[in-house]
Amino acid sequence: MRFPVRRQFLLGLGLGAAGLVLAGCGGESGNVAQTGLKRIEATKTLRIGLEGTYPPFNFQGKDGQLTGFEVDFAKALAAQMKVKAEFSPSPFAGLLGALESKRIDVVINQITITPERAAKYDFSRPYTISGIQIITRKGQTGVAAPADLAGKKVGVGLGTNYESWLRANAPGAIVRTYDDDPTKYQDLKAGRIDAVLNDRLVAADFVKTTPDFVASGPAFASQGMGVAMLRDPALKVAIDEAIDAMRADGQLAAISIKWFGADVTK
Repeated sequence: MRFPVRRQFLLGLGLGAAGLVLAGCGGESGNVAQTGLKRIEATKTLRIGLEGTYPPFNFQGKDGQLTGFEVDFAKALAAQMKVKAEFSPSPFAGLLGALESKRIDVVINQITITPERAAKYDFSRPYTISGIQIITRKGQTGVAAPADLAGKKVGVGLGTNYESWLRANAPGAIVRTYDDDPTKYQDLKAGRIDAVLNDRLVAADFVKTTPDFVASGPAFASQGMGVAMLRDPALKVAIDEAIDAMRADGQLAAISIKWFGADVTK
């Protein structure tokens, strides 16, 4: 959960105009290293990093294929840019590393736009607006607000915004980090931890199908999630323009309503 911005630009492989502008800025030789946008133009493929284990955003369906809100969003985004979506699943803690090593072009995995991340990466406009939710065992009491986390063992995804928030804002909480979602919920069910912090949208979907757990108290710490990418102004413009077009023609809202029954994109 992720868990922080972005005009008129020719889409598709009208993307080339921006590539030519960048090429003209390459110093005396006129040569520049190939940017993410240039690679996407050349291969007509947008390489997308995501976990693939984070329902309802991205996960494997019964047929073994990736599905979820962000999978639909990413496919529609790539189609709007007139390229193909290529998915590269990875544990959350390795996603930004894969981006830095240029094995992928973007991360679409509920990456919260924080000042710390925005100082290092470019982000698209937010495509979901959410908040942090406390999840506890059904029947458990006493953990329903941030102030209740002091002295409690709290499970969060390693490297997520929830870990950062917990360490900065819940003094006295005992932080337990996890590489995946299933293990932390196993520990919660067994009483090895007292609560889990996750995205409110994930929590709402999760507790509907998992009767052992409840969303405890109201969500807090409103947060916007964007497409993360390396510094590449032209790619950021292209992705923002694609998101704007999807918002304008109703695609973005339709994908949200399909998965959440409401428009959580604004």
